[in-house]
Amino acid sequence: MAEIKRAIGLMSGTSMDGIDVAMVASDGEGFVERGPSLSVAYEPTFRAQLKLALDEAKAITERSQRPGMLNALERDLTLRHAAAVQQFLTANRLLAADIAVIGFHGQTVLHRPDEALTVQIGDGPLLARETGVPVVYDMRANDMVHGGQGAPLVPAYHAALAAGLPKDDMPVCFVNIGGISNLTFVGRDGTIMAFDSGPGNTLIDQWVEAHAGIPFDQGGMIASEGGVVNALAERYLSHSFFTNPKRRSLDRNDFLPPEPQEAGLHDGARTLAYVTAAAVLTSASHLPEPPKCYVICGGGRLNKIIMADLIALAGATGARVMTGEDAGFDGDAMEAEAWGYLAVRSLMGLPLTFPATTGVMKPVTGGLLARPLKR
Repeated sequence: MAEIKRAIGLMSGTSMDGIDVAMVASDGEGFVERGPSLSVAYEPTFRAQLKLALDEAKAITERSQRPGMLNALERDLTLRHAAAVQQFLTANRLLAADIAVIGFHGQTVLHRPDEALTVQIGDGPLLARETGVPVVYDMRANDMVHGGQGAPLVPAYHAALAAGLPKDDMPVCFVNIGGISNLTFVGRDGTIMAFDSGPGNTLIDQWVEAHAGIPFDQGGMIASEGGVVNALAERYLSHSFFTNPKRRSLDRNDFLPPEPQEAGLHDGARTLAYVTAAAVLTSASHLPEPPKCYVICGGGRLNKIIMADLIALAGATGARVMTGEDAGFDGDAMEAEAWGYLAVRSLMGLPLTFPATTGVMKPVTGGLLARPLKR
């Protein structure tokens, strides 16, 4: 039996709201023991800096470039991750020596898969020095070198979790609704297929921030007071992304929020919630067969309007919908857990991505390993 390693995963997603920290113990294959988790919010001023960085990152043409404020921001981001790790260790009465590896996602500031260019700021060697734990980072790049889209990477972890689900729920589709939504199909025979499915929370967040001055629509309360603007919804859902037989990963700029005059605050939020749900079902038409069950993870599962739309749309196909918690998982921590799991796989040289998940030419491993100066 392969050695069981205890890993911490760190995730800062496209919503840029903070750092998710989670621990798993795994052999990098079928054994996964989920541990505690923690979320650390970014302060509003730092979140604003990250948003400004997205504009500066547009000038990047090579992965090593850090124009403008990006160099200083990368250090600040890394030190916040190091502090989050220390907070997690203290809260759980753990020492750095108890952890075999940290899986460090960093913050995506640019993702152009058609140009084989993806940039996640985050200094792996600095994180290793600050925490005293080996760090696997930059896990997307090798996939792109071998012809992949660089995303999504979580499917390998979804497949490990699916092994513990009831057979009656198979085939299952894991849906992560973060800033961008992605889905992972796991067939009865263990076959996996995955791709980004469309806009997730990003459009809603941008809309309510612009019109109400708040960062997101908590629980879907704003959307609950509005109605779907059908012409606007149809415009989003007729995007070529949904009809193109070739699946590709998305950048947060591929779908933009409506113009101010196209809807009021409540109708805009309601329409974008519907688009988020309908995008999942529309993209699911590219799967090998209809899923029997959808497991919803990420922040979007907390939006009651998105969930109600998903239940209605999936129900029309005969499928049921449940949250990650309904399935016995942690919908908030799953991506961070995945990054810990992937770090273990990286240490073992196991594949992180596959032709049916990112379009890579063959299954490939990935990630760079940074060791602390002293251990």
